[in-house]
Amino acid sequence: MQVTTQEQVNAIVKEAQQAAYEAAMKFFYDKLNGRDQFACGFAWVNIYKVKGNTKLGKMLKTAGVKQDYTKAFSIWNPSGLGVQNVDTLEAGAEAAAEVFKKYGFEAYAGSRLD
Repeated sequence: MQVTTQEQVNAIVKEAQQAAYEAAMKFFYDKLNGRDQFACGFAWVNIYKVKGNTKLGKMLKTAGVKQDYTKAFSIWNPSGLGVQNVDTLEAGAEAAAEVFKKYGFEAYAGSRLD
């Protein structure tokens, strides 16, 4: 799919965040029984090969996706869940990356322990 409008970018970002939320919630309740336990950390999704000064880059910025110091576009904690369990947050980031990939972006989940 050729992404050409701000509305398309907004819809993709929203779809990725919704998928991240659903995947993280499923993991949190199915695997952790709703308890925020075990390893703490952070997770995000990175989108590569989009320059910030291009039309697509500007649309991503308008949609709230920030460019990090490596020039990748990132969404930290795309699920929006206020938990610390890194596995839960990773499940959400991986789901978000899959949505971006579906639309032709080069996207990967990342994480680190706290």
